[in-house]
Amino acid sequence: MTCAVLHDWYDRQGKPLACPREIERLLRDAAYKRLAETTLPDGKWVSTVWLGIDHSFGMGRPLIFETMVFPSRGDGHDLGCERYATETEAAEGHERMVRLWSIGEP
Repeated sequence: MTCAVLHDWYDRQGKPLACPREIERLLRDAAYKRLAETTLPDGKWVSTVWLGIDHSFGMGRPLIFETMVFPSRGDGHDLGCERYATETEAAEGHERMVRLWSIGEP
């Protein structure tokens, strides 16, 4: 079965994903989705993940990674968010958010 490229979906290397089954498989793979997570001394949780779908909404490079800061792990209320186009940017952004939130609320 051949699949047409699905617009707005990308793998971690930024290559367009072609099949809904491949997207579903990657979205179920927690190890593939999670790039990094850090619990800060005050309990805040910084999480960086691969989103897969472009969150740039047509305004530039596809943003397929996201770092979010939460009051604690499992608390769905985010305190901050940044999105990135590449895995390298996401890893650097995660470390930046850890440093930023470690010294106090921005």
